[in-house]
Amino acid sequence: MNKELMEALDILEKEKEISKETLFDAIETSLLTACKNHFGKADNVKVEINRETCDFLVYAEKEVVPTQEDVEDDCLQIALEDAKEISKRAEVGDIIHVEIKSKEFGRIATQNAKNVILQKIREEERSAIFNQYYEKEKDVVTGVVQRYVGRNISINLGKADALLNESEQVKGEVFRPTERIKVYILEVKNTPKGPRILVSRTHPELVKRLFEAEVTEIRDGTVEIKSIAREAGSRTKMAVWSNNPNVDAVGACVGMNGARVNAIVDELRGEKIDIVNWDENPGNLIQNALSPAKIVAVFADPDEKTAKVVVPDYQLSLAIGKEGQNARLAARLTGYKIDIKSETQAKDAPGFRYEDYLDDFDDEEYEEDYDGYEESCEEAPADGEMLSDEDTVGGEETFSGEDMIPEEEVLPEEEAALEEELPEDGEAPAEEEASLE
Repeated sequence: MNKELMEALDILEKEKEISKETLFDAIETSLLTACKNHFGKADNVKVEINRETCDFLVYAEKEVVPTQEDVEDDCLQIALEDAKEISKRAEVGDIIHVEIKSKEFGRIATQNAKNVILQKIREEERSAIFNQYYEKEKDVVTGVVQRYVGRNISINLGKADALLNESEQVKGEVFRPTERIKVYILEVKNTPKGPRILVSRTHPELVKRLFEAEVTEIRDGTVEIKSIAREAGSRTKMAVWSNNPNVDAVGACVGMNGARVNAIVDELRGEKIDIVNWDENPGNLIQNALSPAKIVAVFADPDEKTAKVVVPDYQLSLAIGKEGQNARLAARLTGYKIDIKSETQAKDAPGFRYEDYLDDFDDEEYEEDYDGYEESCEEAPADGEMLSDEDTVGGEETFSGEDMIPEEEVLPEEEAALEEELPEDGEAPAEEEASLE
C-alpha cells in the first residue's frame, strides 16, 4: 500500500477541494505521458490504479511473434521466447501484458509527468473556484478591500479576487485596505488565468439581497419585493407586497424603531431608502411611489404605460424632487412615464380636465371656487412680509367654497342678522357694540 501517495491525495482533496477520482485520472495521464516520452509512443500502454491502496501498474500490450527476427517494433511486438518468461502459456499471436517499470523512466519523462499532474491540479482548482462563485452569481457576498488598481478596486472574496470597476462604484465612496464591504456579484467568467469575477456596489439587486438577508419575512416568502428603483449613493425606492393580510409589508421591512432598514442604510453609507406598498391598481401604485408628496388625481393609461398626475401647487416641488429625482425613481419603480402638473398648471393644460376627477363638485360650483382661489392668491404680502409655511399650507388645505364667497354678495338682511347675534356671545369688539347701540 502506497501510504505516502494516499496521504498526499487526502491533503489535496481537503485543501484544494479536488476529488480523488480526478487526481487518479491525473496520475494515469501523467504515466501515459511519461511512457510516450520514454518509448516514443504509448498507444498500447495501459495504467491501472487501485483506488483503495493507491498501488498502480503500468504495462504494455504486445503481440507474440515466433522469433526475435520477426519483431518489427519492440513497443508493439515480443518474441515467443521472451513471452514464455512472462507467461508459460504464451503462444504465437497472443496479446501479452508486459510490465513497465516507472523507475526506469528518464529525467525528462519524469519531469513531464510531474508537470502534467501539477497542470491538472491547477485546472481542477480553478474549475472548483469557478463553480463555487458561479453558484453565487447574482448574489451578495462579503469581501475585503485589497488595493486600488488604477481607479478600480481589487477585493478578496476568500479563495478568489474580484474586481470592482469604476463604473460600478458609488460616487463618493472611498474604501481603505482591509475594510470589509458587501458587494453584488455581476458576472463570473472562466478564463485560462482562473475565474474572473466582476462585482458591483450600484446595482439595485444589491439592496434587494440585503433586505432578503435582513428581513425574515422576505426570506420565507411572506413579503415580496415587487419592484425596486435606485440611484446609488442617493436614494432608493422599493415597493413591497404582503402575502399575509396580517403582516404589514412596510413595517416588516422597516423593523422595530427602524432597526432593519437602518442596518441596510449603514451598509450603503447613508443612502436613503423609501419603502412603499405595492398596489395592482396603477393609480394607487403611482400615488404611493410619489410619496411623500400628496396627490390630487392620477390618470393612468395601462396600454400606453403613461400617467398624468395632478398635485397641489405647494406640493409640486416635493413631488418632482431634487433635480427630478423623486419623479424619476417613481417612473422606474412603476414602469410608467409620469407627467406631473400642479393644479394651476392643470387648469390651463389641454390634456387635463378638472371635471374628470372632481366628482364631488358641480362644474359651475367648481369654477366659482377656483376663481375665488385665484383672487385670494393674487393678494400678495406687502414688501418685507413673509408668510410662514404653516400659514401657506394650512390655508390651501382648508380652502372651501364657503370661504371664497365675495364680500359684495352678502345680503343686507344676513348682515343685520349677524349683528343681532353678536351681543349674545359677549365677545363682539367695542366698535361693533357701539354701532348696535
